[in-house]
Amino acid sequence: MSLSKPVPERGQERARLEPVVARLRHAPRKVVRMATRREFLRAAGVGVGCAGLGLGPGFDLGPEMVRFRPEIEPLVRWLEETPRDRLVEGLLGRIRDGLSYREALAATFLAAIRNIKPRPVGFKFHAVMAVHSAHLIAQHADRDAAWLPLFWAADHFKGSQARDVEEGDWTLAAVDESRVPGPNTARAELIDALERWDETKADAATAGLVRAAGAAEVMEVFWRYGLRDQRNIGHKPIFTMQCWRTLQTIGWQHAEPVLRSLAFGLLDTQGDGVQGPVGPYESNLERARSLQPGWQVGRTDESATRHLVATIRDEGPDAVADAVIAALRSGVSPDSLWDAVLLSASELLVRAPGIIALHAVTATNSLHYIYHASGDDLTRRLALLQAASWVPLYRRRIGDAPSIRLDAPAADEPSTLEEALDAQSRNRARAATLAIAPLERLENREAYFAEARRRIILRGRDSHQYKYGAAAWEEAQMAVSRRAGAAIAASMLAYLPAADEPENPVIAAARSGLRV
Repeated sequence: MSLSKPVPERGQERARLEPVVARLRHAPRKVVRMATRREFLRAAGVGVGCAGLGLGPGFDLGPEMVRFRPEIEPLVRWLEETPRDRLVEGLLGRIRDGLSYREALAATFLAAIRNIKPRPVGFKFHAVMAVHSAHLIAQHADRDAAWLPLFWAADHFKGSQARDVEEGDWTLAAVDESRVPGPNTARAELIDALERWDETKADAATAGLVRAAGAAEVMEVFWRYGLRDQRNIGHKPIFTMQCWRTLQTIGWQHAEPVLRSLAFGLLDTQGDGVQGPVGPYESNLERARSLQPGWQVGRTDESATRHLVATIRDEGPDAVADAVIAALRSGVSPDSLWDAVLLSASELLVRAPGIIALHAVTATNSLHYIYHASGDDLTRRLALLQAASWVPLYRRRIGDAPSIRLDAPAADEPSTLEEALDAQSRNRARAATLAIAPLERLENREAYFAEARRRIILRGRDSHQYKYGAAAWEEAQMAVSRRAGAAIAASMLAYLPAADEPENPVIAAARSGLRV
């Protein structure tokens, strides 16, 4: 069975890019050099002497559309206006003329922020939420291939942009300056707006807080409210994490429009009319407050990991959260409990590869990131409790699925990693279970992860392959138990592209132009 979902337009996509590949193969190779600022603005179609944002007549955004900083706005506008079938060739030309990777990454992310509605937080909005995942994979790829995930991300944005136009052509508006609170009240007003699910007030207060406070103070508010709601199958903490991590790469100076989009997305109720969180947030808030200082220090305990995995398999969210509290009070390290949560989420993916189980892993990864990024003790407690008690919610949505246990050795161990990789195209679940033992024996799993990244880059089409691949790779390396780390890593074979799947035509075109 193929590991990637069928792509109905695969033939059309290849046909769309064949002329591009042909042109690029015969194009003379140019020497790459850095463009001067004047040359860059001219190439972008912007008059060097223009006033205000430096935008020429073709870049009149109107007063209602949010505008980005002048050094990035022309490139964002170029991405927005370039036809999809000319994008690869256009990006290659700009790279040859000196476009930096960081500029291209920023423009791709910000173009999606301005053009893609974060409601629902998912679907076409992965043009935002998968950008940092693509970047993370690119940064650890071979040097010659480092640009390729960005070509995928830019092309993915164009597809999402087209869908957004079909669904109403939403655009992030300029903030209402008359409503932006002053520096002394912005934080309190943002918290009040998020508590009341008041999107208009939250929008203005977000702008006020970003202008008044440092990045860490701003993000503490978003960490807390990013983890409270399980709507959109866990995309809200994913969106929160992705915003912060991307801003850490492209620069905090872009934070205001990005976090305004985030606030709008966090307050999405999916039309259910309930202005409150889905999931056990309120009960977990009480549990979190009941923990005594020192809860974060304890012993690593694989038996406690296995016990929590068993609880997550059979019990509901409240029972699982109670089990976490009991383990912490008995002196178990939170790291051993995180192993259990990630192992349980990965087990769901192997049992039922698909969108629901995949988000059990990616949402848990985002909550784990919040746990490490937040400086607020209560938020950190909540991140662990929410992660543990959300996995049973995913399990319920999956329903009946094969009984597969990743925390115990397979009956037919030992196997070789080559056998597991060879089995991937035929039986995803079996490949994943066969890979656990050899991965547990390996001192260094980097060759395995490098192969997984290579398959994502060359053959990945779906945003979830990037998002899940980056999350699973990260979590496998963070596990404190070798068995848990091996099982999380092995689970990647249940979803990532197999070696015999065709290359993504966008990547083929980019490789031809880059000569890699």
